[in-house]
Amino acid sequence: MESGGRTPASFVLVPGFWLGGWAWEGVERALREAGHGVEALTLPGLEAADAPRRGIRLADHVAAVAGAVAGAEQPVVLVVHSGAGAVASGVADRLPEGLRRIVYVDSGPLADGMAINPDLGPDLDEIPLPSWTDLEAEGSSLEGLDEALLAEFRRRAVPHPAGPARDRIRLTNPERRRVPVTMITSTMRSTDVARMAEEGHPFFAELTHLQVDYVDLPTGHWPMWSRPAELAAALAAQV
Repeated sequence: MESGGRTPASFVLVPGFWLGGWAWEGVERALREAGHGVEALTLPGLEAADAPRRGIRLADHVAAVAGAVAGAEQPVVLVVHSGAGAVASGVADRLPEGLRRIVYVDSGPLADGMAINPDLGPDLDEIPLPSWTDLEAEGSSLEGLDEALLAEFRRRAVPHPAGPARDRIRLTNPERRRVPVTMITSTMRSTDVARMAEEGHPFFAELTHLQVDYVDLPTGHWPMWSRPAELAAALAAQV
């Protein structure tokens, strides 16, 4: 069965910090209407506000996504947002043959030995959703999110397990670099990301070892809410 002249694909969608699979609702609906298979994941520790988060590690998040990839009937397009970029790196290292492509949505791959926030204290179990002011000060633009969306975000968000942010990723399989990659940039221009990669920026340097396509989708850090139809179209175009 063809969809818009393209072969239907199998997508696995992984949200960033504080979010569950619910964050992809608009994008998931659009992809399904286009004929694609979609699984939107909620990572361990993010199921609910009272879910246990002590002891959850980056390896647990990688294992959860790898399980979804391994269970798919065909190689999947793995779509990761924000902090889930570290998870995608781990899955590519473990199951490169199961991936048709990785799409980083305002995100990026980590290199071996890196962590998102290695300075988090060892006794910290979770990271609460910061204030809007603090998020924007840290570079997470809220552009495109109206008061209703912000209220829904605050209502449904849960603290993120600290372990996956603190853990350094260990990558040993060179085949991970054969998986094609798309960077969908929403808060920076793709030309700036490519330049930063060449300059060795720690969150983008790994891109110089990968087969990368760039797509600009100007908006804030959460394009699945601010521009869901356009994001779904950009994802579908990758297959």
